[in-house]
Amino acid sequence: MSTDPDDLALLGLLQLVSPALPIGAFAFSQGLESAFELGWVTDEASLGDWLEGVLADGLTRCELPALARLHAAWSEGDGAAVGEWDAWLAANRETAELAAEDARLGAALARLLESLALLPRDLPGDGPAVPAGAGYVTLFAWAARVRGIPVRQALLGFAWAWLENQLAVACKALPLGHTAAQRLVERLRPALVAAVDEALTLDDDALGPALPGLALASALHETQYSRLFRS
Repeated sequence: MSTDPDDLALLGLLQLVSPALPIGAFAFSQGLESAFELGWVTDEASLGDWLEGVLADGLTRCELPALARLHAAWSEGDGAAVGEWDAWLAANRETAELAAEDARLGAALARLLESLALLPRDLPGDGPAVPAGAGYVTLFAWAARVRGIPVRQALLGFAWAWLENQLAVACKALPLGHTAAQRLVERLRPALVAAVDEALTLDDDALGPALPGLALASALHETQYSRLFRS
């Protein structure tokens, strides 16, 4: 029986974006819980508007293009570029909670990859060492590279994991029914593809998130009296 590398890459991507991946992503809402508490997001329609805004002005101009650059840097063994983009991402975390989320998920993914013998130091000749304290996007890019996942599919998988996590948050805290969540998946699927298309065309000087509402929601969440999530 032959093994198709594309099949293994697809399975590797599914593993990487699975909600069952033991890195604790379920514990973070990225400011969404605060948006519920503040009354900015109250139902299916307003949640869809919020997610479309975060996707267009956030992921499209920050995480997704940075992920593409990190994927290339890992593939080329360019440790300096890996470090620069990891630092750039860290500098774009506008609140303590968002910074802590990125760092904690990155550390958890690094531990998982180490347990699977998939970190660079476990694979001689496969690239530079992971930067100290590397964030989640940096480790995600490495995992995609080592699993042979092409860059476009890596970006689609990352965007899908973000959407799935946000909808899981809404189902717990809004509340949002699971059927409504699936309607939002249908609404947002074309937007995910468009976001990846745009992210892959952006020059470096066009990058940077513009999400004042999310930053404010995240900052207010730090002192929210009652909450389910860590961000």
